[in-house]
Amino acid sequence: MTEMTVRTRFAPSPTGYLHIGGVRTALFCWLFARKHGGQFVLRIDDTDQQRNVDEALRPILDGLRWLGIDWDEGPDVDGPHAPYFQSQRGERYAAAAESLLASGHAYRDYATTEEIQAEREAAQNAKQQFRYSRRWMANSPEDDERFRAEGREAVVRLKMPTDGKLVIDDLVRGRVEFDWSSEQDHVIQRADGSPLYHLASVVDDHDMGITHVVRAEEHLSNTPRQVFIAEALGFPRPQYAHLPYVAEPGSKNKLSKRKLDKYLKNADFAKLMAHGEAIARRLGRAIEADTFNPVIVDFYRDVGYLPEAIVNYLLLLGWSLDDKTEFFDRAAMVENFSLARVNKAPASFDPQKLVAFQQHYMHQLAAESITPLVEPYAAEAGMTAAPPNADEQKKLARIVTAAGDRITVAGDVLDYGYFFTADDALEYDEKAFEKRLRKPDDAADLLRGFADELAAAPSFDAASLDALLHAYVERRGINIGQIIHALRVATTGQAVGFGMFDTLAILGRESTRARIERALSLI
Repeated sequence: MTEMTVRTRFAPSPTGYLHIGGVRTALFCWLFARKHGGQFVLRIDDTDQQRNVDEALRPILDGLRWLGIDWDEGPDVDGPHAPYFQSQRGERYAAAAESLLASGHAYRDYATTEEIQAEREAAQNAKQQFRYSRRWMANSPEDDERFRAEGREAVVRLKMPTDGKLVIDDLVRGRVEFDWSSEQDHVIQRADGSPLYHLASVVDDHDMGITHVVRAEEHLSNTPRQVFIAEALGFPRPQYAHLPYVAEPGSKNKLSKRKLDKYLKNADFAKLMAHGEAIARRLGRAIEADTFNPVIVDFYRDVGYLPEAIVNYLLLLGWSLDDKTEFFDRAAMVENFSLARVNKAPASFDPQKLVAFQQHYMHQLAAESITPLVEPYAAEAGMTAAPPNADEQKKLARIVTAAGDRITVAGDVLDYGYFFTADDALEYDEKAFEKRLRKPDDAADLLRGFADELAAAPSFDAASLDALLHAYVERRGINIGQIIHALRVATTGQAVGFGMFDTLAILGRESTRARIERALSLI
């Protein structure tokens, strides 16, 4: 007997965004397939024809690629089981519905929505479980003709069993039982002939050879009807694995992109959002709720997170190797991943933990690796040419080196736009200017004196400038704090920044002196 080739799939709807919970599911599907030397299929559930599929799909494809979650078959790749868009597979679903009708596992139903609702309300009033009476089921061609003559239109419903149990061995949840008596006669085809999700999904999983259906636990309740469809059509049953959902920060409620206002009450989440907003505003980007939201993958790509950090964090949302290992490169993820180690309980989204992963991965990079990451942000903000020229690249590299751990995401380079501002256009933090330059009686005199020292300095590197300033304050008999804060505001316009001597060295002698003179003229 030959060993089964593992095939998993991720089947998003083209909504225009990639949700954190959805991409976690895609990652687990991808890891499981790669672990077992199988294939990962990307399939698009685009049966809603009111959407602009291409426009809404592109962010999903781009987001998966950015995260390094590649697919063996699907959009832009194709494959032997094409098409991979449900909107292009209508004839296949229609044939499956006809097969279910012919075998007696489904029926044409002519009930109106109001009639179904009336039966539902009657069951509620009688405190009974609702189960459709099948009163408007067509049992013969004559029934079809009679109902149509009344102006009725038919949907196709499953003729679900009423006795016994369905048992599945879920690869995450273990043995799960369902009473067939609790299942409704679910609609699988609308009156216009278009399929519903459950029929399309089962047919696609079979036609595309999916062996393992790894998906969010919200689909667990769909499993009985889908197993019924598959077995009625003579399809082998895939193995199921239902993943715990990603929960809100500090809660067991499911994470949703529609609850941003609620999440902002969490201090860590609000800090994450504020950091991203500051970068977006400096870039002049629109802050749109559908994408600029920390539960959407686009947010992290736009702000400048590393995909390695996001993927590593998502891996640990519901899975662990042990109680101590946190950091995994891609090869280690594939080697160690198993569905057996997926936790059944919801995994809470922790903004602080995600930021810690980003800091870890960013700080592992050498400056020469970070510089290319920050260049697009500097160019978009107008700090440099697009792309930066050689001199600008060199300056960015020096800034990245000097800033060190202060740059946690690529967009943080925008904090240092003052290095690229014309000397006579430097903007000052007014509070800092007042506190450090106007209020102290000796600030102007000390700055003038040090400006003369700078003019005569034989070298203008950070170490030489450090020695120069310390010698100056010693001769003047002052504390270094009496001048260094004023010097920073005068040369950068800001109250804080990385090392003062690195700052002056990057600015250079001419700009440093020009900025000091301009600040003195404004005191």
